[in-house]
Amino acid sequence: MSQRSALPRLSISAIIFFAMITLLGVYFAYTAVQGPSGILRRVQLEAETRPLVQQRDSLQAEVERMRNLTRRLSDDYLDIDLLDERARDVLGVIRADEVIIR
Repeated sequence: MSQRSALPRLSISAIIFFAMITLLGVYFAYTAVQGPSGILRRVQLEAETRPLVQQRDSLQAEVERMRNLTRRLSDDYLDIDLLDERARDVLGVIRADEVIIR
């Protein structure tokens, strides 16, 4: 009597199908980690973004400061103290009652 094994034999097409599915799974997993939109690229972009956000915030604060100074020297709203300070700084003029410390 011949004994048959208890396990059924897989056909070549079934083996090829499972191999293709496994390769596709490995490809998608690799792409999810290493690809151009993968996890590692996202971490790298977040690390590059942090200093740029800080630089943007400091530049926005500087723009706001300059906007405030410009408004204070405009025709609509004139800050005499600021105008006096800027004129003396540019012209190099001091009042008689002032002392300059360098």
